[in-house]
Amino acid sequence: MIQAKQELLAALGTVLQGLSQEAVDAGLVAAAPVAAFETPKQASHGDFACTAAMQLSKALKKNPRELATTLIAQLQEQPAFERWVDALEIAGPGFINIRLKPVAKQAVVTEVFAAAERFGHQPRRDTSALVEFVSANPTGPLHVGHARQAALGDSLCQLFATQGWNVSREFYYNDAGVQIGTLARSTQLRAQGFKPGDPIWPTDAANPESKNFYNGDYIQDIADAFLRKETVKADDREFTASGDPEDLDSIRQFAVAFLRHEQDLDLQAFGLRFDNYFLESSLYTGGQVEEAVARMVANGKTYEEGGALWLRSTEYGDDKDRVMRKSDGTYTYFVPDVAYHVNKFKRGFSKCINIQGTDHHGTIARVRGGLQATGVGIPEGFPDYVLHKMVTVMKGGEEVKISKRAGSYVTLRDLIEWTSRDAVRFFLISRKADTEFVFDVDLALKANDENPVFYVQYAHARICSVLRKGVEQGHDEASLAGADLSLLTAPTEYALMLKLADYPRMLASAAQDLAPHDVAFYLRDLSGALHSYYGAERVLGDDPALTRARLALLAATRQVVRNALAVLGVSAPDAMERDSQEQQ
Repeated sequence: MIQAKQELLAALGTVLQGLSQEAVDAGLVAAAPVAAFETPKQASHGDFACTAAMQLSKALKKNPRELATTLIAQLQEQPAFERWVDALEIAGPGFINIRLKPVAKQAVVTEVFAAAERFGHQPRRDTSALVEFVSANPTGPLHVGHARQAALGDSLCQLFATQGWNVSREFYYNDAGVQIGTLARSTQLRAQGFKPGDPIWPTDAANPESKNFYNGDYIQDIADAFLRKETVKADDREFTASGDPEDLDSIRQFAVAFLRHEQDLDLQAFGLRFDNYFLESSLYTGGQVEEAVARMVANGKTYEEGGALWLRSTEYGDDKDRVMRKSDGTYTYFVPDVAYHVNKFKRGFSKCINIQGTDHHGTIARVRGGLQATGVGIPEGFPDYVLHKMVTVMKGGEEVKISKRAGSYVTLRDLIEWTSRDAVRFFLISRKADTEFVFDVDLALKANDENPVFYVQYAHARICSVLRKGVEQGHDEASLAGADLSLLTAPTEYALMLKLADYPRMLASAAQDLAPHDVAFYLRDLSGALHSYYGAERVLGDDPALTRARLALLAATRQVVRNALAVLGVSAPDAMERDSQEQQ
C-alpha cells in the first residue's frame, strides 16, 4: 500500500498542478496545493480523503463540489488511480473520498515482509541532530522528572534515526557552583559524624541556612564510601577518596564522581546510553563564555546599568532585558547556556533539541536572543525545545512524594523497581509532554487490558502464540511470504492492513512534530485493530490457503508492533500471562 499511496499522491500532484496553473499565473495563489491525503473519521467514508477542491475553490472562483467533479474526472484518467482506486466519491461541501481496491490494501503485507525491521525507515541523510536530555546535576539520584526526560529523549532519538538522521545523545551537567558546594558540605558533615536533626543541621524552612544541606540517606552512603577511601568510576570520570573528612576538595570531587556513577546505574537500568557528557565548567575553562559575551558586546547588543551588564533581549521577543553579568562579576545562568549552544552549532549540528521541564520556559527567549546577538550565523528558532510537565506517582491509591533513598522525591530507580523498565518507558511516553501525568504503579502491574503497555505487548505475544500453532499445523513462517493475499477481504482485515500502512506516515509526522507520544498512541490503535481482528476471524481454519494468508497478515502486524516498540525502547515478549486466559 505504501507504493500505491506514493503513486496516487504523485498523480494527484500532477492534476493539482494543471488545475492550479491558471491561478498561479494570475498571482491568485503562490503554488498548487500540496498533494495530501487525510484519513476519514469513519471507515465507511473510504480509505483516503482529499480536500484539495475546497482549498482551490476560492482562487479558481468555482463551487467546491463542482471543482471536485472536475478533479475526479481528471484523476480517473491517471494510470495510478486506474490501477489502485476502486471508487472516487464527492461528500459534504467538496471532500473527495477515495476507496482503494483490495490489492492496494493487501500489498502492505508484502511491503512489511520486504523491509522487516526497517519498514517505515527513510534512507540515510547528511543531517545531524543533537538531542540533549536528562542533564541532571550530580547532586542526587535521578527523579521521576528525569525519568520522563529520559523516555522522551531516547524515543525522540529513535524517531530521528528512523528518518535517516545522524543522531547524538548528550548529557549536560554542572560540575561546579553553589549546588556542588552544598553537596560537598553536606557530605563533609556526615563524614564528621553529624546528621539531619543535629544542632549544626538546621531544618527551619525560614532559616536560609537550612537550604545549605542535603538530607537524603544517599549523602551518608557517599560519606561512608569516602571514609573507606573507595575509588568510584563513572562514564566520564574516576576518583579515589582521600578519606580525610577535613579535605573538602577531595570530598567534592569524590561526591560528584559517586553520584555520576549512581546516575549511570540509573540510566543503565533504564536501558539508556549517551554519546557525550558535557561539563558546564569546560565553557569557562575553555574561554567560551567570555568569547560569547565579548561577541554580544561587540555587536552592540548589551549595555551597562547599575554595575551590571544587560542583554537587549527585548529585541528578540523577550518581555524584558536580562542581566548577563551581575554587579559582583558573576554570570547569570542563561549566559553559559548561550555559550553552550554556540558550541553545539559550531560542532555542526543543524538541528538541536533540548528536553527540559516547563520551569525552563522563561529561558527560551533569552537563550535564543543571546544566540542571535552573538552574530555567528545561528538560525532563528535554534534550538528547539520539548518542555514536559510534572509526574505524579500513585501507589495503593495514594500519592507517593518521598523516597527514603533520595529524601524528598521518588527516583527513577524506584519506579523501575516497583514496576519494570518497560512500564516506566511506555507510561512516561504515553501522554503529550506538555500535559501533567499520573504514574499509577498499581495499574502498571496489572496483567490485563486496563494496562496500556500490557495491552500492546500482549498483542505481540498473542500473534507469536498463533504463529507457533500455525507451525504445528504445517504453516512454516518462511512460507508466509508466498501466501495468496487476495483472500484477505474481511472488514477487520482491511482495517488492520490500513493501520499497518499508516506506520511510515506516523513515524515521519511524529519526528517532524517532536511528538514521540504519537508512537504510543499508534501502538494502542494497532493493537486494538489486531485484537478486533483476532476476535472476529478464525485464523487457524480448515482452508490452508486462507489460513496461510491470515498468518501472513499476523506476521506483518507482529513486525510493525515490534518496530514501534523498539522506537520507545520497550521489549516485545513472545509470551505473556494475563489475568484471564483467552484461547482460540
